[in-house]
Amino acid sequence: MTPGRDDARRSAERWRDRQTLERRLHDGPAQRLSALALRLGVLRADAPGRDGDPADHAWHRGLDVFQSELESALQELREVAGALYPPLLDEAGLGPALRELVTATGAVARVDVADVRCGTAAEGAAYFAVAGCLAAADATPGRPGIGIRVRVEDDALVLTLSGVDPDQRRTVLDEAAPLGGCAELTGPAEITARFPCA
Repeated sequence: MTPGRDDARRSAERWRDRQTLERRLHDGPAQRLSALALRLGVLRADAPGRDGDPADHAWHRGLDVFQSELESALQELREVAGALYPPLLDEAGLGPALRELVTATGAVARVDVADVRCGTAAEGAAYFAVAGCLAAADATPGRPGIGIRVRVEDDALVLTLSGVDPDQRRTVLDEAAPLGGCAELTGPAEITARFPCA
């Protein structure tokens, strides 16, 4: 069943909420943790020398542990924020975000994305549709890579994935349908999806 306009509007609003939450995490807690890491670096530079008594060594070990935990917490926060809505997607668009995703996953893929913007919801849904397909892709050496092509046509973001398992149509449809979009098999190993721009 295709969602009505109200359903698609609510879905688009949820995407905007995800984007807003990612920005809040980046601009709030992540910035504060980064500032704390810098202040800790200054504190370490001013700390007693490592060649002194055992108390000095304990002080430095404590600072080392604290800095390591702080950096881990910051990295985890960035990963959570990126899972909500990738920062690069918001800042630079779908092409750079998908290229970064391909690099991060180690997938073999060709990315061909027109330099256009189509709105938070469409871009976010398309990004996570591709992410789901890349996660399920067979990484067997020598296997041909996946083709990722994105265009904007008739006020919709059109995503074509080639070299993918046809079963991944469901993954793509799960992202497109809530926005009123669709995903169809357009070849033996090709899926084409439409995400209405909002």
